[in-house]
Amino acid sequence: MTTNEIEDTLKITKTTRRGLEVGGTWVSGTIAGHTFEILVFADHAENEEYELGTSRISKLWLRRQADRQVVANFDRAWDLHPTTGDAREIVDFLAAGIAEHTFDSML
Repeated sequence: MTTNEIEDTLKITKTTRRGLEVGGTWVSGTIAGHTFEILVFADHAENEEYELGTSRISKLWLRRQADRQVVANFDRAWDLHPTTGDAREIVDFLAAGIAEHTFDSML
């Protein structure tokens, strides 16, 4: 699956800002035959271990739609590393730009 193929399927279905005291924004949607929920922040985590790389993502859940199998789960650390090549590509794609997409669209 190419980056363009993944990007073409991205559909954000819901964006929910959390209160100022806790911060972050929940982003839900579908991508390349998967459903996702992500908690992303405008700024990097104070503790870099709580963030998926440098993505500003602190929580990411990914489920394959065909069989409803959870194929990746990150909750301030990996609970379930991506279990398929497609899941890895999707996680990498989302980590590379969902924060910018989310917060640039809120400006």
